[in-house]
Amino acid sequence: MTKYGKLGDHEVLRVGFGAMQLEHGDPADAVAVLRRAVELGVDHLDTAQFYGPGTVNALIRTALHPYPAGLRIVSKVGAASHPTARLVAAQQPAQLRAQVEENLRALGTDHLAVVNLRRADLAPGIIATGDQAVDLDSQLAELIALRDEGKIGGIGLSHVSLAQLRQALPAGIVCVQNLYNVLTRDHEDLLAACAGHGVAWVPFFPLGSAFDGFPSVAGHPTVVAHAQRLGITPAQAGLAWLLGHSPATLLIPGTRSLAHLAENVAVAGITLDREATTAFDSVAQG
Repeated sequence: MTKYGKLGDHEVLRVGFGAMQLEHGDPADAVAVLRRAVELGVDHLDTAQFYGPGTVNALIRTALHPYPAGLRIVSKVGAASHPTARLVAAQQPAQLRAQVEENLRALGTDHLAVVNLRRADLAPGIIATGDQAVDLDSQLAELIALRDEGKIGGIGLSHVSLAQLRQALPAGIVCVQNLYNVLTRDHEDLLAACAGHGVAWVPFFPLGSAFDGFPSVAGHPTVVAHAQRLGITPAQAGLAWLLGHSPATLLIPGTRSLAHLAENVAVAGITLDREATTAFDSVAQG
């Protein structure tokens, strides 16, 4: 299994780092984790200005600015923080542009490798209503303009359907972020389409999540049993299955732990055997 994959025009380690969790916990620990990630070869860093809000981007700037050559910083737009709700939709084209600009200012850079458009049509999470129910084409037009201006390098999608991916492909989509893991595979058709079109597949909640009661991959007895047999952690087993399942997959697991960070990055060199792969293939919940 190859350790590297394509994110648009860039070759990156197939295990990157998702920074969302860093909004919780000690800032000094977060800075240490970010710096160690880069030392371990991570060159795909996923963030958003609405993480924190603003806290995570500030930590990234503190830890890594001026940014090392080859580090691809990827952000997300389409949502905003709110005083009483965790997030609200911010889908209008002008809002997308403002969010890109805010990310650039907060990170202290003039360019983002990729910006993912987080649509708000599908559960779980925020659903757009009223003037936030914006057509995809107008959003893509704004992101294309930002790309033409050199502020973003590539356009990605998050939380989208197969039909939306097909609609967006002419815009030059480089990646898709959707919910997907060993236990939850509702978007298998979307993954296949990404692989067929050279679009990176970047699953969120790759190990499940406590959010909305998603099942824990690392707690599933089949995953635990095969991980023990292979001498790896259950989390490593779940992540390794994702890498082995499709060469289009890039991972961005998040952690606040230096030990877990090292375990996650090591997954780029782990290949499950046929016995584990076959067993994991059969346990999907959806």
